[in-house]
Amino acid sequence: MDWENARYLLVEQQIRPWDVLDQKVLNRVLAVKREEFVPADKKELAFVDIELPLANGAQMLAPKMEAKLLQDIDPQPSDKVLVVGAGTGYLMALAAGLVSHVYGVEIDAALTETARANLAAAGIKNVTVTQGDALAAAQAQGPFNAIIVTGSLAEVPASLKDQLAVGGRLIAVVGELPIMSATLVSCVDKGSFGTTKLFEYNLPRLKNAVEKTTFAF
Repeated sequence: MDWENARYLLVEQQIRPWDVLDQKVLNRVLAVKREEFVPADKKELAFVDIELPLANGAQMLAPKMEAKLLQDIDPQPSDKVLVVGAGTGYLMALAAGLVSHVYGVEIDAALTETARANLAAAGIKNVTVTQGDALAAAQAQGPFNAIIVTGSLAEVPASLKDQLAVGGRLIAVVGELPIMSATLVSCVDKGSFGTTKLFEYNLPRLKNAVEKTTFAF
């Protein structure tokens, strides 16, 4: 396969049409070899517009969604970024070229090692991948300027919002089937947050995400 042509077509036919127009984000998609971050037996699917299944029920976001989430958190060179659900490390690799440091948390032990190996092989150094449940406890490296969540949530928990620095942004797909929305949470002041729905998109639940409490009367 002509990987470079496939990468160019990925940008022009999938990502740009999804209103990802920030050239620095597009440049990262062109620079990072996505085919090196997918499982070896799925390499030919590296540029297909799907959520790609990984081991143990995990998934890799569709390429257009990875680029869209990255654009919509407005990454800045001095930012410290947290990726909740590091997966194979590809989204971390995209972000690493635009920010100061990217921290990834992955609940699956095998995927944690895969992400570390993929990022090292790509020569990306301003990244740290740890194994754990990012929803269960605050990360020692916080507060963060941006947080990207790679699975859906019923609602954004305080455990994540409270890790945002003032001025920080969090993006996650929030809601219930059949309609979920990519949602941007902004920390306007300590303990004070603004929320904006950006676009509709459905994703499987982030592992260990808590469902909304329902009351029976």
